[in-house]
Amino acid sequence: MVLGGGSADGTGRALTGRDAAMDGALTALYGGRGAAGPHGGTQGGGGDRSAGLGASAPSVARWLGDIRTYFPSSVVQVMQRDAIDRLGLSALLLEPEMLEAVEADVHLVGTLLSLNKAMPETTKETARAVVRKVVRDLENRLATRTRATLTGALDRSARVQRPRHRDIDWDRTIRANLKNYVPGHSTVIPERLIGYGRASQSVKKEVVLCVDQSGSMAASVVYASVFGAVLASMRSLRTRLVVFDTAVVDLTDDLDDPVDVLFGTQLGGGTDINRALAYCQSRITRPADTVVVLISDLYEGGIRNEMLKRVAAMKASGVQFVTLLALSDEGAPAYDRGHAAALAALGAPAFACTPDLFPEVMAAAVEKRPLPVPDTA
Repeated sequence: MVLGGGSADGTGRALTGRDAAMDGALTALYGGRGAAGPHGGTQGGGGDRSAGLGASAPSVARWLGDIRTYFPSSVVQVMQRDAIDRLGLSALLLEPEMLEAVEADVHLVGTLLSLNKAMPETTKETARAVVRKVVRDLENRLATRTRATLTGALDRSARVQRPRHRDIDWDRTIRANLKNYVPGHSTVIPERLIGYGRASQSVKKEVVLCVDQSGSMAASVVYASVFGAVLASMRSLRTRLVVFDTAVVDLTDDLDDPVDVLFGTQLGGGTDINRALAYCQSRITRPADTVVVLISDLYEGGIRNEMLKRVAAMKASGVQFVTLLALSDEGAPAYDRGHAAALAALGAPAFACTPDLFPEVMAAAVEKRPLPVPDTA
């Protein structure tokens, strides 16, 4: 593809057939100056390669069809994202026929959510179908492991030190008492018994997901909504989902359907972390059994010192406080390093978290052990 276009870009050979079509699709998005042809290719035989998809939805729809024909899904998703960023195609996503042509992924969902208020009624049902497909795929990928990891952590956190005989965890008891091994009797004398907590359907832990819905956090909002729905389905957890910009919205009642949660968000706007944390703090009734997860790039538009005091107060009361700069596959975004350092000084290190790592982070928080902070060195 590097050698194609125009007069073969000096190679003396021209691309033909499928190669030429692939090069045309790439040129429409990444080429240089000039007018694009009807399918996004170059006009004429000059050396300049052109870029552009034209202003009409049909030409963009054809281009979307072309790239899905010629490239794998992962590449298509990148090209769609670049087309939205480079060529300003967001408005065309308000047309149902366009939504039916795109390859759905987390980033497309974020774009659709940012357009939600401008979306005509004729498009909303198609948009919901696109979002529902992505959410269903994410749940299938993440739910089983999340439930298994958290269930194990909840069981371990419920172990007791004075169990009845039938509730003794013999493996852990023996390991804890190896120092009391008596060679003459070839046995361990247990000074300390460790047992399982009695099985219970009651709520063991409370989780509060506090999610920044500013525009830069779109992928994090999508993943947080999916995880919120998964956690809410676990009887031993009571889960609350709060999203915020300069206002605070509690979406807990919608957690049985993450698509409703997502369409209840409003991406963009300012940020008031202090106000959001104040709301979350007011809903905590069992601090020693509560995990608060703040998902934000920490660009605070509210009162910085009050935000930090609030985090310190929650931690002092026994709350496990987790700060995620992002919950996405892309790694650490731009974030306020001063606020991140201040939170780390309070014992709440801020780090980016991938969806695959999130269950382990939550398990560590539930068990009150050090968080598995990724090595970013």
